[in-house]
Amino acid sequence: MASSINSSSTLVTSSSRNYYDVFVTFRGEDTRNNFTDFLFEALETKNISVFRDDTNLQKGESIRPELLHAIEVSQVFVVVFSRNYASSTWCLRELEKICECVHVSGKQVLPVFYNIDPSEVRKQSGIYGEAFTIHEQRFQQEFQMVSKWREALKQVGSISGWDLRDK
Repeated sequence: MASSINSSSTLVTSSSRNYYDVFVTFRGEDTRNNFTDFLFEALETKNISVFRDDTNLQKGESIRPELLHAIEVSQVFVVVFSRNYASSTWCLRELEKICECVHVSGKQVLPVFYNIDPSEVRKQSGIYGEAFTIHEQRFQQEFQMVSKWREALKQVGSISGWDLRDK
């Protein structure tokens, strides 16, 4: 994966950076202490600048604007779909913003299906379907927002990526 990304960049850990090579969106409770930690380490070893929410967010700053800005200034997006990804409104908002950036700029999205069937993501069935039933109940007055999340999942879930079930 890293070989397709410009690896001549310098790693910078400040959120005042003008751009990041990679933005990784993931469900922390599913992957932070295993897969994504290894992914971040591998990218950093190759001197690829990667936005990391636990180190790049300024203390005392509002999280949402910082995350959205980091997405806007990133060159490549890695989306780590996991069992509970769709249950997180944060993840879905990030994914929606990523899709907007890809549509406008043509940036690249690299999906990783971590212990989840890619068709479950694409079709929003199984645990993803259950998550959306809850979102639709919770956000009844914001049907358009939930609809955008569904479309973003369908778009990115339809991109050929890495299927890491049972690996």
